[in-house]
Amino acid sequence: MEISESMSDWNMLTLVGADRPGIVAQLTRVLYQLGCNLGEASMIRLGGNFTIMLMVGGERSPDEILEALKPAAEEMGLRLHLDPLRGGLHQHLLPNLQVRVAGADRAGIVAEVTRTLAEQGFNILELESDVAGDRDRPIYIMNIQGYCDATLEAVQGALAPLSESGVSVDVSPVDVMIG
Repeated sequence: MEISESMSDWNMLTLVGADRPGIVAQLTRVLYQLGCNLGEASMIRLGGNFTIMLMVGGERSPDEILEALKPAAEEMGLRLHLDPLRGGLHQHLLPNLQVRVAGADRAGIVAEVTRTLAEQGFNILELESDVAGDRDRPIYIMNIQGYCDATLEAVQGALAPLSESGVSVDVSPVDVMIG
């Protein structure tokens, strides 16, 4: 059954806990049995933990959703949180620029890069990072996708001074195919 925006109130469900098989299957089964609709989702393993951010809609109240999920979340050792959302599906920008960052891991890389991007009017839509290398020589790697009215050259120029501190930055257009 297709649900229109007007028929559905959306909530943001977040769950965090130790990664293990079956988390998504068990939680989505409970939501399905409750008659909930699932919207946009982001699910990822971070540092041995599994994190879910999931739009949940339907005719159930936030309290009903929480009560239904609580036993499964407790069984799997997940922390559970639910917030009402303003807005809904299909209300997001498509990225037009991608920024790749790599450098020796040190405090402040994320703050420096994101401050510079914000000054250019860059709206971060997705940011992923990882630490590679080894314990003695860690390398911080970050991939950012976002939307910016500034030109690619302007964003590159603004980020160029970071190379003086040993941070490599690459800015490229995002090819988004629609249709």
